Amino acid sequence: MKNRVLLFALLLSIASTISAQTDTVKSTFWKPNPRNYEAKQAFEVESLFPMFMTGGYHVGLGYRYNKFRVRVSVINGGTYDCEAAGTENSSPEFKRYYKTSPGLFLGYNIWKNLEVYSYLELHTFEIEQKNTGLKRDIHSTDIGGGVSYQFFFGKHIYLQPGMHIYLRGDNSADFNGTVYNIPNVDIAPVVRVGYRIWSKY
Repeated sequence: MKNRVLLFALLLSIASTISAQTDTVKSTFWKPNPRNYEAKQAFEVESLFPMFMTGGYHVGLGYRYNKFRVRVSVINGGTYDCEAAGTENSSPEFKRYYKTSPGLFLGYNIWKNLEVYSYLELHTFEIEQKNTGLKRDIHSTDIGGGVSYQFFFGKHIYLQPGMHIYLRGDNSADFNGTVYNIPNVDIAPVVRVGYRIWSKY
C-alpha cells in the first residue's frame, strides 16, 4: 500500500512537472501560444524604416483574415536613389527618387509567417540628371510581386525582410535633348518593421 501511494505521488509529481513545462513553453516570449501565424484576424501597422534614414517615410496598414492579408501603404523615399535597383536599362547618369506614392498589396501566408504577395503602386518618381541638376517627374503604375517572412519578437513586434520585383511600362523624360528611359524592372530587397495592434485567434 505504501509503495502504491509513493508511486502515485511520483506519477502525480511527474505529471505536474510536465504540465508546468508545457505551460512555460506555451507562454514563452519567443514561442507564444497560440502562434502568431495562427491568428484568424489581425490589424498591423508597419514601416519600411530605411526610408526614414534618407529623409523620407513609409507607412503601411494591413488587415489579415486567416491566411490572406490586405495592406495599403504610402511611401516617400527622400534622398534614397532607387535607380540602382533597375535592371538592364538603369542609367548611371541619372538619380531616381520616390516621391509620395500610394500602394495596394494582397498577400497570402503559404507557410507559417512566410508571405507571398502582389501589389499595385502608383509611383511618382523624381528624376535628376547628375551633371546638370535638372529634375523631371515621371508617373508610373507599377505592378509586381514579393516574398517576405515575419520574424516576431513576442506577440506584437515583428521584423519582415523580403525581396520585391517591380514591373512597369515604357516611360521617359527629356532633359534638353538627353532622354531618360525609366527601367521596366526593379529588383530590390526590403526590410519592414511592424507592430500587430490587434489579433483574434
